[in-house]
Amino acid sequence: MYAIVEIAGQQFKVSKDLKVYVNRLSNEEGSKVSFDKVLLLDDNGAITLGAPAIEGASVEAKVLQHLKGDKVIIFKKKRRKGYKKRNGHRQYLTQIVIEGITGVGAKKATPKKAAAEATTEEVEAPKKKASKAKKEDTQE
Repeated sequence: MYAIVEIAGQQFKVSKDLKVYVNRLSNEEGSKVSFDKVLLLDDNGAITLGAPAIEGASVEAKVLQHLKGDKVIIFKKKRRKGYKKRNGHRQYLTQIVIEGITGVGAKKATPKKAAAEATTEEVEAPKKKASKAKKEDTQE
């Protein structure tokens, strides 16, 4: 089972017990955090897509530590002009471990079944009217 979830503006493919480095979160180390913006959910081949997110699905994670990433060097140069600029930075990151992925709850599925039954009745009603109209045309 895996999910594609949006965390701090970036999308990650996550599964249970996976360690992920994300942009710095405001939660403390050791605290639990839940992400509700699940875009795709795969449960052993049964894929559920969100539009844009799946209602009722969430990903639970635990914050392991806050740290800084590797240094990134930005070097700018214009040839034959004597222009050189060197800059760099280290990104602030948070390491999290995914503890569980919960799918759509049973409460959300119940109204969909009722809506599906209503649509079948609406589809059958015009068919009955059309068949009555055909019978009247053939009798005339």
